[in-house]
Amino acid sequence: MQAKDIAIDYRQEALPMSIERLIRIIAGSFILGSLALGVPGSPVYVSQYWLWFTAFVGANLLQSGFTRFCPMEIFLRRLGIVAAA
Repeated sequence: MQAKDIAIDYRQEALPMSIERLIRIIAGSFILGSLALGVPGSPVYVSQYWLWFTAFVGANLLQSGFTRFCPMEIFLRRLGIVAAA
């Protein structure tokens, strides 16, 4: 059997975005954005105080892993985003 004979369809059904995926996307965006604003070598550097925001997001992710309490999840639920099934 040759490699061209194997056809794998990696497409998935269009599923609505779940809260869990949105939280990961938002947290990753916040971390990357605050690092870009807080690291002196960055072209969009503003202040090193942005690194405190990075630490806050990371600490919130850590505590939510243990306690299952996430303020962003509460906010997204109020916006009408559904949890994963």
